[in-house]
Amino acid sequence: MNDFWIYVNLGITHVLDWNAYDHVLFITALVAAYTFNDWKRILGLVTVFTVGHTLSLTLAGYNVVHANAKWVEFLIPVTILLTAVYNIFTVGKKKNATVGVLFFTTLAFGIIHGLGFSSYFKLLASGAENKLLILLEFALGIEISQAIVVVAALLLAFIFQSVFRFSKRDWVLVISALIAGLSIAMIRGNWIF
Repeated sequence: MNDFWIYVNLGITHVLDWNAYDHVLFITALVAAYTFNDWKRILGLVTVFTVGHTLSLTLAGYNVVHANAKWVEFLIPVTILLTAVYNIFTVGKKKNATVGVLFFTTLAFGIIHGLGFSSYFKLLASGAENKLLILLEFALGIEISQAIVVVAALLLAFIFQSVFRFSKRDWVLVISALIAGLSIAMIRGNWIF
């Protein structure tokens, strides 16, 4: 049982590490346009993202897929930038027509982010008898940390929109622009061309 908490904790701290804030930025951008009332859509998006990165973690952990770490580290901030820019251009517009596209791209972005965790996971699971169990425990930790980020992002949005009287539109524009700026800096830092 102690091993269970070790790997869950590693998953939590891997996402919430200040030096690895890319995951936090992506989840924040993903839910920036939503409120607590949109919990079903948020749950769907985060679940699709989870499926994507758990799938890629599994495939990479069992050496089915091999990804170039430099490309993955470059593509992760690109996914963050694209999500933030999507928010900027769609703020205030009905998103029902693009739900399928949003869920598909979230799945694809989840796969990319999962590949970012794959080298860390391989180190964790090297020599282990039951990689699948370690994967599930590690993934559970990642999901717990994602839930923390979602609640924190929604709470921050609620505070700014209710206490400081930001309109929802202004909140989405400000937070998405901030995330876009940070992701551009990350892209420059991981530039591969």
